[in-house]
Amino acid sequence: MGSFTVITALFFCIHCWISVSGSGFQTVEVQPGEEVTLQCTNISNHQTQADWFKVVNQTKPTCVSSMFESRGSASFCDGFQNGKFIMSSNITFVFLQIKQVNLSDVGLYFCGFYTNKHTVISDAVELRIQGNGEPNDEVKLSSQEECNGNTKAGTVMFISMAVFFMMTSAALAIKVRQLHAASKNELHLERNKMENIFCYSKAVLQDEGSLHLDSAALWLLAKTRSRRPAIERKVETHVVYYVGR
Repeated sequence: MGSFTVITALFFCIHCWISVSGSGFQTVEVQPGEEVTLQCTNISNHQTQADWFKVVNQTKPTCVSSMFESRGSASFCDGFQNGKFIMSSNITFVFLQIKQVNLSDVGLYFCGFYTNKHTVISDAVELRIQGNGEPNDEVKLSSQEECNGNTKAGTVMFISMAVFFMMTSAALAIKVRQLHAASKNELHLERNKMENIFCYSKAVLQDEGSLHLDSAALWLLAKTRSRRPAIERKVETHVVYYVGR
């Protein structure tokens, strides 16, 4: 039953993720040296921490910036503290502004929100730089194929990360269920042990009570006999037989 519940939850998570990623993936193209503002949908209905991430070398996600609330100040991670990145947000969107875009800024960006003790990924944005002055259509085609390859690689990376997060959550759910079952079994054994101790103690007390009652009866009987007059005790111990003629 527990495995079925986890598998069902995992199926719905995958289904929901596909729905979000299908409508939340964007592609932005800019000229070198231009300024661009990336945005993602604010999926949280209360003040929480929002984060921007970037996929480096198509394999490694790294932190860009984070902000707790729209009126707070953003903090930037290592490598993004050069002043060309600005993070802001409102009740609808979270923004990442990049000044003087160059080739090092190209890549896949995505944002996440910390809600219910989990980081939930909202949207993904791929930033591209438009080529200038290509001599012929063959170079343009090559550039387009390279961009398409980067897009596919970024999408695969994004899907892999989402599956990893979901598998981790499923493993944690199974672990919690196992710990709960072990704790319940231990409590049941402890309860049986206490019941056995109680029954044994009750039986011992009943036996001791019966023994005390018997001793008390014997003591009272001996005490009663010792208090009789000497004549009665003598009559009791000496029998005189009389036969009439």
